[in-house]
Amino acid sequence: MPAPLNHRGLYRLPWTLPDNAISWLEPTSACNLYCDGCYRKNDPDSHKSLEQVRKELDIFNRLRNTDGVSIAGGDPLTHPQIEKIVEMIAADGQKPIINTNGLWLTKEKLVALKKAGVAGFTLHIDSKQQRPHMKGKTEIELNELRLQYARMLAEVGDISCAFNATVYEDTLKDVPEVVAWGQKHIDIVHILVFIAFRAGSMRKGYDYLVGGKKIDMAPLPYGIHEERQISIMSTDVVETICSRYPDFQPSAYLNGTERPDHFKWLLTTRIGTKDKIFGYTGPKFMELSQTFHHLLNGSYLAYTKPKVHGRGKSVLLLAPFDKGLRRTALAYLHDAARSPALLFRKLHMQSIMIIQPADFTRSGALSMCDGCPDITVWEDRLVWSCRMEELINFADWVRAVPTNGDPNASKP
Repeated sequence: MPAPLNHRGLYRLPWTLPDNAISWLEPTSACNLYCDGCYRKNDPDSHKSLEQVRKELDIFNRLRNTDGVSIAGGDPLTHPQIEKIVEMIAADGQKPIINTNGLWLTKEKLVALKKAGVAGFTLHIDSKQQRPHMKGKTEIELNELRLQYARMLAEVGDISCAFNATVYEDTLKDVPEVVAWGQKHIDIVHILVFIAFRAGSMRKGYDYLVGGKKIDMAPLPYGIHEERQISIMSTDVVETICSRYPDFQPSAYLNGTERPDHFKWLLTTRIGTKDKIFGYTGPKFMELSQTFHHLLNGSYLAYTKPKVHGRGKSVLLLAPFDKGLRRTALAYLHDAARSPALLFRKLHMQSIMIIQPADFTRSGALSMCDGCPDITVWEDRLVWSCRMEELINFADWVRAVPTNGDPNASKP
């Protein structure tokens, strides 16, 4: 079992509400696929006009300093003017990143989006999706589909390739195999994201209030009942990865708003080849990356170009400043001394991110991600994208208040 993570041994990402790496744009709530645990209601008639999109981008530009804009939904590829939306973001000097299930991503569409200025894709693929011809496939079997998309992006070129998957109780065991698959394709897969499934937003022993009045949570897609409580922690995912990679080591984090001891976002960067991972960057490297990007570009760093991920050797030059890089450099030089041909092979960097969404505390409070990058716009104000259905349905945040039905509800 790995040693418990210590906040003081990690870099706390400097992201805040007004100064962050990413903003979250939802040009549509329409989707062509059902994913278990999705927090957005599918609305096929929800495509926003370009004028609405422009207004939301202007709000981001006025209130939120960011490096990139995640284009999400719904599935943004269902929007008939997605190329124009990408152009608008790129014209603002930000990186357009498309979050999609990939169902409508063709080679022709990809070429058009690259021409429009897309910087990257985050493809959501996991075994709980009702994906055509893929039902019943395990996370390991889905690696074949992931590889098809990675190769498509690599063929078009100069587009960041990321995959995310929601992690459930019965798929947690498969995470190390997906991480191993990522290593095998470290040259074309730049980021892996694992999102812990956090259920139980409807619990016995609580009343749910908006403006002091009790409401029915049934309209919310994430209003999950008691029998579906799953509480996977980000640290559970780390421990599971360590079963395959014992030296796996995150180096940066975001904490919770109500639970500062929780790791809501954990960021890891590993350096290696398809055959071997030599090590991981440490917190000082993460601090240098964020600080210098902000100094030179005026924003914290989000996604980087694929060619940057292939500069692992150059990054090792920062070893004097970072313990993680020193260990990585020593392991690399040790192997290179035994096999000099290694010196002529490219070293790649690959990021692994673990996200623990909103935590329902016993007091009824929700612990959100402090410094959340996935902030979106609702009625001209910045809000959490993962809870926007509360605003859509009730025009305000839902508050849970313990009742006498649960004697332990008031405990922290």
